[in-house]
Amino acid sequence: MEFNQKEIDFLKSMEEARIATSHDNIPHVKPVSFIFEDDSIIIATDYETRTFTNIKSNSKTGVVIDIYKSGEHKAMCIQGDAEIIEEGNEFKKWYDIFYRKFVWVRKDPWTEKEAPFLKIIPKNKVSWGLN
Repeated sequence: MEFNQKEIDFLKSMEEARIATSHDNIPHVKPVSFIFEDDSIIIATDYETRTFTNIKSNSKTGVVIDIYKSGEHKAMCIQGDAEIIEEGNEFKKWYDIFYRKFVWVRKDPWTEKEAPFLKIIPKNKVSWGLN
């Protein structure tokens, strides 16, 4: 999956998304902080969340990132598969980026195996307002 430069710039400029997962054919959507790295959406989560539980049993997910301004709406909808990253070089790289970017991480830091990242590998995407 390739992103054009306007999509990359948009994703890099944003901090909040909504992730959709499901369990027993019941949708679950919630706001999350994210980064866009290595052509993937990276989301921090906790082990006790419904999102984490859902991803463990069904890795299919959707993410929406948008800015609503009447007549000037900009958005991306990305569908893909999620991988759980709990430790190692990828974890450390993403944690460092989250730590620099988000005050809430600096206020409540964590280490490997305390809270995982979800790596959303895009399979489909649609964007609008980014021309």
